[in-house]
Amino acid sequence: MPKTPLRPSPPPLEANDVMIVGSGTVLWFVAFLVLLPFHSTLDRNGHGNWPWICLAGGCLGLIGLWYCRARRDAIRRSEAAAQDTEPPATRLD
Repeated sequence: MPKTPLRPSPPPLEANDVMIVGSGTVLWFVAFLVLLPFHSTLDRNGHGNWPWICLAGGCLGLIGLWYCRARRDAIRRSEAAAQDTEPPATRLD
């Protein structure tokens, strides 16, 4: 069976990481607020830690949100610096 030639890998796709992490963080906090009134029922059934897991997920999401925003800003600064240092394009006629 002949081997197919290897193609170069495509560049990675950029996603809106801030929106994705922010949405997940909001969902964790909403889950915490939804489960909090049922804490005693959850506790009787052996699931009393679920609201606190959601709260921890939301807090960790805030850290992730800070990280993603810092990363996004660093990438933008790097791209801006790279554009400033590029020599002007020469025209070939």
